[in-house]
Amino acid sequence: MPATPHHPPAHTDKNYLVPLLLVTSLFFLWGLANILNSALIAHFQPVFEIKRAQALLVETAFYFGYFTIAIPAGLFIEKHSYKKGILLGLLLYAVGALLFIPAANTLTFGFFLVALYIIASGLAFLETAANPYVTILGKPETSVTRLNFSQSFNGVALVVGPWIAGQFIFAGNEDLTTPEAKQQAAEAVILPYTLIAGVVLLVAFLFFLVKMPEPQKASKLKLDIGIFKNKHLSWAVVTQFFYVGAQAGIWGITLNYITELLPGVSNEVASKNFMIIGTSLFVIGRFAGTWLMTIVKDHILLTYYALAAALLCLVGVFAGGKLAVYAILGTNFFMSIMFPTIFALGVKDLGEQTKLGSSFIIMAIVGGAIIPPVMGLIADQTHNIRLAFILPLLCFLVVTYYGLAGHKVKSV
Repeated sequence: MPATPHHPPAHTDKNYLVPLLLVTSLFFLWGLANILNSALIAHFQPVFEIKRAQALLVETAFYFGYFTIAIPAGLFIEKHSYKKGILLGLLLYAVGALLFIPAANTLTFGFFLVALYIIASGLAFLETAANPYVTILGKPETSVTRLNFSQSFNGVALVVGPWIAGQFIFAGNEDLTTPEAKQQAAEAVILPYTLIAGVVLLVAFLFFLVKMPEPQKASKLKLDIGIFKNKHLSWAVVTQFFYVGAQAGIWGITLNYITELLPGVSNEVASKNFMIIGTSLFVIGRFAGTWLMTIVKDHILLTYYALAAALLCLVGVFAGGKLAVYAILGTNFFMSIMFPTIFALGVKDLGEQTKLGSSFIIMAIVGGAIIPPVMGLIADQTHNIRLAFILPLLCFLVVTYYGLAGHKVKSV
């Protein structure tokens, strides 16, 4: 295909194999940061003696980082390069992780929130660069499948994360009745986050060494509000807001949900034995979805997955015991393809405005900052954690609409 303002020149998979593998490694790193938030939320409640809604500010700090940095990240990448954007994102990630050391030593909840904000700021750079990068590294018609495949490695982190939380954060830190025990529990996060920082810096070094090809730049990124005449992009931003809010809320409150509905189950057991089931289903759902998209249209599969997730939330609201727990864990299977599919459908046919559209969709991740605390308030005020799942149920209905009609490419 000849180069045009809307299509970069075609490249073979062989041309981009090494860059694609390196970029795909980033999906694991931000998946790990994301899933560990659920452990921090459950862990910080007894450590700092705070309510569920306040603990869920972990998600607010994290996703607010995405919201505030997405556009600056897009502008930085446009001015410099994808590679420099990725390097800066990795450095911010490492700095935020290392700030867990003074935050734990001073036993300051606000310090942890600052550290999480910095981590998420780095992730905004990584996702702003990596997601559109993957969609253009190959044939346009397979961009959704390719992005889902890369995001599948994000799922590996989702399986590893709950085990790390159970092994290093919760183990031996369930009885927090003394100030000394609370200090020890706070410091339990230092080792895993220091190790994460080390791995992130190693990956940054590899990116620094390897020559990364840059996609052809058709034009400068401009903050053109007219981009929202593309209705499929507008709906993608709205849908991503509600989807990410639902995902963050479910992941953030699942450990509390398990320990409340299954008396006697500790956070360590809930993380290692139950949460890991949900995240494993997420990985299976992603790979299954990637394969299913070879025989079912992506927007149709998105519709079915969203409806299934909504129905499972309904079970989580009205059922009890293990049935309710497994229903909520089961939502992970159907959430698995939502983010990358909404993203890829949203930037479809945007041409030279792809980066701007990507930044707006990344900004929509702020839904993860707003919806989880609301779920926490519902649970706290009603003293019924099951009612909190009415909110993600409604969010999945929005995703259902996007799969049915909102994804259609048309402008006004």
